Amino acid sequence: MTACSNPFAANSSSYCVIAAPFGRLGILTELVEGSLMLSKIDYLPASKALIAPKNALAKEVERQCKEYFKDPTWQFDLPIKPAGTEHQKKVWASIQDIPAGRTKTYGEVAKKIKSGPRAVGTACGANPYPLIAPCHRVVSAQGIGGFMKENSPGLYRQIKLWLLKHEGAL
Repeated sequence: MTACSNPFAANSSSYCVIAAPFGRLGILTELVEGSLMLSKIDYLPASKALIAPKNALAKEVERQCKEYFKDPTWQFDLPIKPAGTEHQKKVWASIQDIPAGRTKTYGEVAKKIKSGPRAVGTACGANPYPLIAPCHRVVSAQGIGGFMKENSPGLYRQIKLWLLKHEGAL
């Protein structure tokens, strides 16, 4: 598909900030080899100013996120920019197999992909596509665990709790 025939390619790359029940989501889309792809989702505080999506893909990401916020079993179908090491890709693919409303421990994910729990946690912390590769569904054997490299009761931890409650896992 050429950039001209790709309906998402209009208006090229952009960053927008959309409302979420727990704060805001930053969405970065960019052209990758002539195709517009989702390249990052950021969890942001509610104080972050909204920025309207400016291209068709960003608008589609917003629409699908809203669907997920209404129905936690929603399945995302978005073109995502290839990212991560081979190990990270294995972790993120494994996490996508965890259904909404369920969790797995870092150790369970590690055992499945023949890795270590800390390496799984590190890959989760580097995930550029939270919600799509739902690292919030990976928890510690002793409790909720950290989230996005944060172990204290801050923004990311509150988002993880919200997402798990939304999906019925807590």
